[in-house]
Amino acid sequence: MKHRIVVLGAGYGGSFVAGNLARRLSPLDTEITVVNAEPDFVQRLRLHQLAAGRKVEAPRLADVFASTGIRLRLARVTAVDPEHQVVTVADADADADADADGGAELGYDTLVYALGSHGDDHGVPGVAEHAFDIAARPSALRLRERLDGLGERGRVVVVGDGLTGIETATELAESRPGLAVTLIARGELGARLSAGARGHLRRACDRLGVTVREHTEVEAVEAARVLCADGSVLASDATVWTAGFVVGPIAAAGGLEVTGNGRIVVDRTMRSVSHPNVYAVGDSAHGIGDNNLPLPMSCASAGYTGLQAVEAIVGSLTGREIPNTKLVYTFNHISLGRRDGILQPVDDEGHAKPKHMGGRNAARIKAAILHGSLWANSHPTFCLPKRKHRLAATPEVPAGQASA
Repeated sequence: MKHRIVVLGAGYGGSFVAGNLARRLSPLDTEITVVNAEPDFVQRLRLHQLAAGRKVEAPRLADVFASTGIRLRLARVTAVDPEHQVVTVADADADADADADGGAELGYDTLVYALGSHGDDHGVPGVAEHAFDIAARPSALRLRERLDGLGERGRVVVVGDGLTGIETATELAESRPGLAVTLIARGELGARLSAGARGHLRRACDRLGVTVREHTEVEAVEAARVLCADGSVLASDATVWTAGFVVGPIAAAGGLEVTGNGRIVVDRTMRSVSHPNVYAVGDSAHGIGDNNLPLPMSCASAGYTGLQAVEAIVGSLTGREIPNTKLVYTFNHISLGRRDGILQPVDDEGHAKPKHMGGRNAARIKAAILHGSLWANSHPTFCLPKRKHRLAATPEVPAGQASA
């Protein structure tokens, strides 16, 4: 019987892991299934551009995984049972409580959890009902439709001055110059950046006409207003919520050991500390980097954690030594519209270094990174090896951990 590997999620982390496992493991011994709710590969790092009206490529996953041997299941993951090694799904075109072909459960021998994160409303009243987020393609498209309906005039309030909020506000202001865009920052604008980068960011906001409200806390969101803790009220035709991300409850509900924000606690190889048959990558994983700090939610972390998970799975299944790959975070890349950007190096503590790169060259580097990520995920088995690894008779289980 073949060893069943199930990968949950086909974003940057999940598609990378699935493709590389297909490259390196023999199909005579393994069966790889990818479960994803969307039929396309979603460039999450460009969803703010999609919402602003730009064309963003979305390769069909059926085409991406064609000729790889990877099975694609278009479905929503509704539950994970690591004790019985079963995933419950609802087909993307079926009701949540039923699966048209009766295949609501998928068994696995190795599970890769890469379901990512979604917007965190922090319990602020009205966010779920009235605000838009860009953490997923459907919600980004809803925001785009709303902005199209506003025409040449409208007031947009972007809540949250993290990297996503900054990129969203500047992209909307540049792509739709008729909009009045306000960016709400809980503290100082660009507080995580160096002094020079903060100055560059302020000049970019001024150039694009983005109004910045610093040291402002949002108490509630209404259909046409944003209510602030200082008593001020901002009129808003479209409120965009970018105030952080959180992992969904599926892993915690299944009994996996998770952190307070739902991320799966993993060891150095991305293996769950509570269930050794489960690996987590990307935003779903709470991994400790080489600087002894938790890896941040980011595309870069998805790549590093994905590479480490691939090495661990291949090693444990084939009896090879498992190397420790790099787990680092060295840069913040921020686009400020299409022709401007900031590249901010960070030190081992995650703090901004004094120097930064700004302007068109920084924008080109960010665009090249996005292009490279798209190409890599669209060609998961590029340069297929002539000889793939066969599985060992008894896959390795770490000492002190019983099989789930």
